[in-house]
Amino acid sequence: MADLLYDLLNPTLSPGRQSSPPDPIALQYLTSLTAQPLSQLETVEPQTLAHDSHSLLLSLQGLSQRSHKTIISSSESHASLGRALPALATSISDLKAVIPKLDDAAVRFSTTYHKSADNDVLKARRTALLLSRNVERVVDLLDLPTLLSSTIATGSSSLTANYASALDLSSHIRRLHALHPDSSLVSSVSLQADEAMQLMAKNLITSLRTPNLKLTSALRTISWLKRVVPDLNPSGDTSVNGAGDNGGLGALFLICRLSTLMNMLEALEPLRELADQERYRQQQSQPTSSAWSGGQQTERYLKRYVEIFREQSFAIVSMFKSVFPLQPPKEPAMPDAQDPLQLMPSTLATFPLHIIEMLIETLRTYLPSVKDQASRDSLLTQVLYCAGSLGRLGGDFGILLASLDFGENLEGEWVEVVRRHRLMAGRLESIVGAKEKASA
Repeated sequence: MADLLYDLLNPTLSPGRQSSPPDPIALQYLTSLTAQPLSQLETVEPQTLAHDSHSLLLSLQGLSQRSHKTIISSSESHASLGRALPALATSISDLKAVIPKLDDAAVRFSTTYHKSADNDVLKARRTALLLSRNVERVVDLLDLPTLLSSTIATGSSSLTANYASALDLSSHIRRLHALHPDSSLVSSVSLQADEAMQLMAKNLITSLRTPNLKLTSALRTISWLKRVVPDLNPSGDTSVNGAGDNGGLGALFLICRLSTLMNMLEALEPLRELADQERYRQQQSQPTSSAWSGGQQTERYLKRYVEIFREQSFAIVSMFKSVFPLQPPKEPAMPDAQDPLQLMPSTLATFPLHIIEMLIETLRTYLPSVKDQASRDSLLTQVLYCAGSLGRLGGDFGILLASLDFGENLEGEWVEVVRRHRLMAGRLESIVGAKEKASA
C-alpha cells in the first residue's frame, strides 16, 4: 500500500527523478499514515505536522543563531572545494609525471657526488676542508721565510749574530721539502728560504772581510759557512780536488782576507802618489853628487806599506792555520805514474808566494828612490823583521830580498844590514833560551 502511494506521489516528492530508488524515510511515513484511521488523519495529523514544522523551524533558527558563521564558512569552503579538487588532480598528475625525472636526477647526483667518485668539485671541497682544518699550520709554514729573513737581518746587525737559529730554521724547511717534494707551497717556501740563506752567506763572507777580524769571529763564521755552503750547493761538495776545506772555504777565507789587505794598501794611495812623483823627478833629474839624498815621501810610503803588510800577512796565515788545521795527505787511489791529473797544492802553499811577490815588486819599484842610507837600512831591517815574522809560520822570504837591485856598490850595505839583523836575532834567541832554562 505504501509503495503504491509512493509511486503515486513520486512525481511530487522527487520531481525530475522518476527512476531514483524510493526514499526509506518517505516510505516509513506513508506506512504510518496507512495504519491510521481517516478521522485521525483529518484531525490529529495536521496538528502533528504543524507542531513538528514549528519545532523544526525553531531548531533551524537556534542553529542559525549559534552556528551561522561556521555555516557561512563551510558554505564558502564547499564552494571553493569544487575549484580546488580539479587543481589538486592536475597537480597530482604533474607530480606523477615529474617523479621519474626527479628519481633520475637523484640517482645521477648520488652517482656523481659519491665519496669514491672522481669529481673535481669534490676534490675542491675536500681541499678546502683540509685547508680549513690546517689553516694554522699553513700560516705557520708561510711565516717561516719571513721569520728566517728577520732572524738573518737581526744577526747581521747585531754584535752577537743570531745565525744559529737561522740555520735551524733552514734545516727545518729542508726537512719539510724532503717530506713533501710534490707540494708547490712547500717548494715556494723552500725557494724563499734558499734566497734568505744566500743573503746569509753574503753577510758571512762580508764579515770575513772585516779589517780587525778576530780568531773567535773567524772560527764562528767558518763554522756557519760549513753548514750554509752544502745547502746552497746542489752537489753538497765544498772541496776542490780533494783539498777539503782548505780548497773550498779555505780559498774563500784567503780571498776575503786578501781583499781586506788590498783595501788597506789602497788606502795608502795619497802616499803612493807622492812617492811616484818623487820617483819620476829623480828619473828626470841628473845626479849631481854620489851622496844619497831625497826619497822622504817614498820612505814614508814604504814604511807604512811594510807595516800593514807585516801585521796583516801574519794575521792571515796564523788565523788560517788555526781555522783550518793541517790534515794528513790522503794516499792517491792510483800510482802517480798512472794518474793523469795530480792533486792541486794546498791553498796556503800558494797564498804566501802571491803576497810576497806583491811586496817584492813594491820594494823593487820604490826602494831605489830612497837615497838616505839610514832610511834605507831602517826599511831593510823592517822588511827583514817582516820576513822573520812570516818565517815563524813557514813563509820566510828573506832570501828573495837578494834579488832586489839596490844600485851599484850597494851590495855591501845590504850584507851589513843582514849581518846586523841576524846578530840581533841570535842574541834575542840566546836571551829567550836563558830565561827558559832559568824558569825550568
